[in-house]
Amino acid sequence: MEKKFTAFISYNSRDDKWAKWLQKRLENYSLPTVIANDKGQVLKSYDKKPEKFKIFRYISDLVAKTLTEGLSEELERSQHLIVICSPNSAKSKWCGKEMQYFIDHGMKDRIIPFIVAGTPYSNDENECFNPVLKAAFGEGELLGVNVHDEGDDLKIFRKRKAVAKVVSLLIGLPDAYGFIWNRYQHRLYSLWIFRILAVLAVIAAIAVTWWMNRDFDCHVQAKELTVQNANLPPMKDAVVTLQLDNETKADTLRGLGETLTLPNIPHRYLGQKVHLKFEAANYLPLDTVVELSKEQTIGVKRDEKVFGTINFMLWNEVREAPVPNAEITVGGQKTRSDSKGMVRLSIPLDKQRTIYDLSSPLNLLDTQIAVPHTESTIIGVE
Repeated sequence: MEKKFTAFISYNSRDDKWAKWLQKRLENYSLPTVIANDKGQVLKSYDKKPEKFKIFRYISDLVAKTLTEGLSEELERSQHLIVICSPNSAKSKWCGKEMQYFIDHGMKDRIIPFIVAGTPYSNDENECFNPVLKAAFGEGELLGVNVHDEGDDLKIFRKRKAVAKVVSLLIGLPDAYGFIWNRYQHRLYSLWIFRILAVLAVIAAIAVTWWMNRDFDCHVQAKELTVQNANLPPMKDAVVTLQLDNETKADTLRGLGETLTLPNIPHRYLGQKVHLKFEAANYLPLDTVVELSKEQTIGVKRDEKVFGTINFMLWNEVREAPVPNAEITVGGQKTRSDSKGMVRLSIPLDKQRTIYDLSSPLNLLDTQIAVPHTESTIIGVE
């Protein structure tokens, strides 16, 4: 019958964990195309990448067959018998029958003891070799592969070292063990390095995400870019709005030299361009994009038209008519009314006031005018 399986795992159900582990390790092992010994001499080579091992474990693989029929057929179709040796299997009748089958069919040299617990040839409760196995070999002749063998390797590699020994026996090249183990060890190191780097990458990603999303407070001040005039009302109660992607931060700035705090801004916005608005009475509104910093300064400009625009009519109260082309001084600046009696004047920011003195060769009924005012404002003349 064709040998379908590389190996049949014989074990007691109490050692199922070990059987599953060994099956998984062997079936996931990839043989190289060239196998050498410790001296670098080629022991075997393949024309193409070898197929992976096929391992039979009856609890997971036996389906819709009686135990006896299934085991007989699968034992016959297996090239090797791996015995999970422990005090459990040493007392197992079924494990003994599976070993006896290989012995009876002239495949004693294809039995691989895999020791997971107990002591070989102790002949007590700690005995790990089944009597059938011991009877087939001379006293002390059978060594097996022990997962607990001490050595210079790290403890975490000892089980993998045992797997490498089994691999060398499955391919019939015991002298290739050193080569297989070195290659296996290199792959394990590479795997662990990859895992460590992956973990570090995840930690780094988490750290970066935390770093980018941790909150900071933005402290905002306003700096006046135009001429400061102490005769005009100071800036107060300015509304500052910061537009983020999915959130708006807004607060009131009480005045120049004061600081407002926009709290809990995700760190990813630091140094990024964001939309900022500024609104305050008597100041030009600001709607711009800024590069956000923890200490944000906004350059603001006073609206020169609010207190600097003069528009009024000179009106003769006696004649009830406008006074055209009349000389008048507003806040120290001389001007004249136009043909319709209108006085239009712009006062420079540094000379602006909230109330301007008026003087004229004419007899003015009002000697002051307050700003801001509308064009319907009238200054009477007698």
